Amino acid sequence: MVVVLLSSCLSKQDVLQNPHVTKRPVPVRKPSEQSHPHPTPSYASTSGQEYIERYKDIAMEEMERYGIPASIKLAQALLESANGNSALAREANNHFGIKCTPEWLGKKTYQDDDRRDDCFRVYNRAEDSFKDHSQFLLRKRYEALFQLDKDDYKGWAKGLKAAGYATNPRYADMLIELIERYKLYQYDRPESQPEKIEREAVVQTEIVENKPEEAQVAETKAPVRIDIHEVKQGDTLAAIAREHGMSTRELMDLNGLKTESLFVGQLILVSQ
Repeated sequence: MVVVLLSSCLSKQDVLQNPHVTKRPVPVRKPSEQSHPHPTPSYASTSGQEYIERYKDIAMEEMERYGIPASIKLAQALLESANGNSALAREANNHFGIKCTPEWLGKKTYQDDDRRDDCFRVYNRAEDSFKDHSQFLLRKRYEALFQLDKDDYKGWAKGLKAAGYATNPRYADMLIELIERYKLYQYDRPESQPEKIEREAVVQTEIVENKPEEAQVAETKAPVRIDIHEVKQGDTLAAIAREHGMSTRELMDLNGLKTESLFVGQLILVSQ
């Protein structure tokens, strides 16, 4: 060991003057073996506002077709895909955490969630995930929501929680807080009474015809798991990030935050 250390310190001139001294080559690590204590993400992190600009049009299209407020769809996507930065969103174009069901015939991927190696749906495009989210809600457990006005985001937020879409007791508040933080309600459109009646009739037909009782797997689907931190007195963004194994910048990007300032009661998404 001593010889190696000494020889590594020898100059080129020393080696030339002493033919009995050979300089040992320094082993080169393969890329997979190299140590990266602070790895750099291989993708550009998306902020909340950038995400909204990218997907607001598809959210509005689905709202006009089914009556799901665009604000609700965008808020759910922001939460469940971490502004499109989650592994599931990046690798599977799955922005709503929708899992495989018996009738799903598309591609699949497996990640640990409620259980080890839970099966999740894979989409060709992110827009396909937004469309499938609408189809997923066309089930008996969410049927009452489609009777709400398509610009009633508060009613939809509370209704989703009541129907068991997510386990977090603050889920409705989280959606409303995101909608009002980003002013997502500006994308919602009111409808006349005749328009509402016509839309409800179309939706009811799709629920009955396209989702027969034997395929009502959503009735027993485990609710979506969302990991959040509710800010308490004395919390700092750096401390929250450290607690969840993230950098402050990663946590800011995840939540679309421009500054590190927090307020008590603020809901911070902490799942990757």
